[in-house]
Amino acid sequence: MPSAGRDLFDEFAAALAGWDWDLGLLQEVPPWWPSSLGDRLAADERLVLTSRNALLPVRRALAVRWPDAIKSNGGGANAILVRGGDEILEHRVRRLCIWPERRWVHAVRLRDAGIWVANVHCGGPARDARLASASALRWAGGAPVVLGGDFNIRQLTLDGFACAAAHEVDYVFVRGRSAASGAEVLDRGRLSDHAPVAVTIAPVPAPGSPAKPSP
Repeated sequence: MPSAGRDLFDEFAAALAGWDWDLGLLQEVPPWWPSSLGDRLAADERLVLTSRNALLPVRRALAVRWPDAIKSNGGGANAILVRGGDEILEHRVRRLCIWPERRWVHAVRLRDAGIWVANVHCGGPARDARLASASALRWAGGAPVVLGGDFNIRQLTLDGFACAAAHEVDYVFVRGRSAASGAEVLDRGRLSDHAPVAVTIAPVPAPGSPAKPSP
C-alpha cells in the first residue's frame, strides 16, 4: 500500500540483480516472469505452474494492465534460478495437493555443487511440508539437499533436515550442509508481502576439519 498501478517486473528484476546470490527460490511469481528473469540476470531457470493458470493469456493481459486489481490471480508459478556458472542436470516435480489449490514441490540437481535444491510453496497443513521434504530426500538419494520456500507454517521442523534460515513462514532447510553464517532478511520495499531470506550454505566439515563456505 498504496497501489503501484503498474507492472513491477523491472523493479523486481533490479532488486534481484542488486543482491549477491547463486541460487534463488521464488514462489507465486507470474508464470511469464522466470524466463525473463533468467535472461535479465544471466541465470538458468526451472519453473512449475501452481494454481490460477486457467485462461493464462487473459490473466496475463489483466495482470500487466491492472496488477493491483488482479493480484495473485494473474497466475502462479514457483521458480528456481541458478547463476554463477553451475549447470542444472535434472529437474523433478511432485504435486502435493489439489485442494483447495494445487501445491507443488520441484527440485534441480546441480553439477558443480553436487547438491539438490528444492523449492516449495505449501498451503499450510504440515502434511504438505512433510511430503515435500520426503520427495526432496528421495530424489537426492545420498546427495546433500537444500529445501526452501514459503511453508505457511511457523515453528516448523522436518525430519532429516536442519533449519539453516527462517523468517516468519519462510524457511531454508538443509541435509548434508550447514549455514555458514546467520540468515539475513533483505529489504524488499513494496515488491512483496514476504521478506527475502538470504543465507550462505557450507559443506558439513569432516571431524577435525574446518568448514569451507560455498555459495
